[in-house]
Amino acid sequence: MVSTNPLIAPPPKEVPLKKAPLVRVIAQVRFPLITSIENKSFIGAFQEAIRDKYPILQPEQTRSFVLGSQGIMQTEQVTWRFVNAEGNWRVSLAPEFIALETTAYTSRSDFLARLKDILTALNEQIKPNIVQRFGIRYIDRLVGQSVKDISQLVRPEIAGVTALDFAEHIDQSLTESWFTIPEREDLIIARWGLVPPNTTFDPNAIEPVNEHSWILDLDMSLTKQRDFNVDALMIEGQGFAEKIYTFFRWAVTDDFLIYFGGEP
Repeated sequence: MVSTNPLIAPPPKEVPLKKAPLVRVIAQVRFPLITSIENKSFIGAFQEAIRDKYPILQPEQTRSFVLGSQGIMQTEQVTWRFVNAEGNWRVSLAPEFIALETTAYTSRSDFLARLKDILTALNEQIKPNIVQRFGIRYIDRLVGQSVKDISQLVRPEIAGVTALDFAEHIDQSLTESWFTIPEREDLIIARWGLVPPNTTFDPNAIEPVNEHSWILDLDMSLTKQRDFNVDALMIEGQGFAEKIYTFFRWAVTDDFLIYFGGEP
């Protein structure tokens, strides 16, 4: 367990968890609107660049509502979903962002290597030129007995009211805290707590399950306009992943690591 301030502490040595409760990892890069991404012919070269790893293309039409001077207006946008054969890795390309997500995370190095491949293909084929926001998000979910044992698995500051004697009567308890990294512009948004059955606070990233679950959701990002540079973004991404892991290790106890198959 990281006992110092996780916002400034160096990243601890990684402890692999054989039964890790990590359910999803997402990286997203946002850039100024490129309307040509809506066109099949425009994104064809990008598809070819990544098709060996993500051979399945699933176009998805999304709708949004914008309040303007003429009232509420509906807009539609296509998001291109490129999925691997197993269905557990997905690249999403839209006119304003690209994202990589997985439900089969194995290691930081593997995820970042895949992200670099995607950003390289984007840079070569789409040429966004500018980055507006870059973020990485790790989502852990505990279910079953681990929810009942949460006060032993995480720090008291994180367990909160779920560590009370009458915790079995709590239906929902969620906390969201925003942290700015000292002397930097990076932001960590940390969400944690108990979620009721068949409920989610983010349907795009956290699927509902039919029992109470306890979520630890860590999202680090930098919202700042800068040049699109793959090497620079990968340095940022490495730092994001390391800082998220540092916060994670601060939040959980050694009992957590042991419970999920690690050797602290």
